[in-house]
Amino acid sequence: MTFFQSPNQDFTLLQGDCIEQIYKLIDKPIDMVFADPPYFLSNDGLTVKNGKVQSVNKGKWDKFTDDNKIYIFTYDWLTAVREKLADNGTIWISGTHHNIFTLGRILPQLGFKILNVITWEKTNPPPNFSCRYFTHSTEFVIWARKHPKVPHYFNYDLMKKLNADKQMKDVWKIPAVAKWEKTCGKHPTQKPLALLAQMILASTEENALVLDPFTGSSTTGIASHVLGRRFIGIDKETEFLQLSQSRYEDLQTKGRKESFKGQFNRLLNKSSL
Repeated sequence: MTFFQSPNQDFTLLQGDCIEQIYKLIDKPIDMVFADPPYFLSNDGLTVKNGKVQSVNKGKWDKFTDDNKIYIFTYDWLTAVREKLADNGTIWISGTHHNIFTLGRILPQLGFKILNVITWEKTNPPPNFSCRYFTHSTEFVIWARKHPKVPHYFNYDLMKKLNADKQMKDVWKIPAVAKWEKTCGKHPTQKPLALLAQMILASTEENALVLDPFTGSSTTGIASHVLGRRFIGIDKETEFLQLSQSRYEDLQTKGRKESFKGQFNRLLNKSSL
């Protein structure tokens, strides 16, 4: 079901089960997918956010059930995505140790070729208040293409430019979500715009079609819109879709896109986009 669509149809939000909604996409080959699926780490534990001890629970959608159900769910949504992905398209999937190994197992089974496993190093991670293990300061992003032998798009020159004219490595140092990214509200697993901007710039050209099957607050969509890409986001939760729509509408304010692009420039090693 269409929840929201921009006047020129370059920013679309669909509400419903992601697998069902993906299969309903007609004649729209997807150039890039970013997926931030449930990590299944809501286990009633505690963490520290903004200096306060808080629950790690994100919502019912993030609750662990059992390994077999999680495997089937992951296999099914990746199958749906692969069917709609362009032959030269790529997929980026974020995770931690809670889900990354399942993803790494299933992707080759479905015919994907894993290109890189990006380590996102947070420059401002929350502290480990239990003092029983090392501070969690990284997440991972698997980058894979649809076919092992069909070339994918990669803007190598721009990535090198963003990295002071040196080959970009698979460790990206990017701050966690900043206050200026939460002016319309926030999502419990929101990703920083700079992280998504770098992925989009690396693997798509202007006017490419980008899909996020677990769109949340649509950071993928906001980055896509600022950078001149088309976007489709899917989510079940009305609350998050409303937040996504508000973020899009906020961008239509005079000067906001330029302001966001300026923030991208500063965070992505001060190179001109």
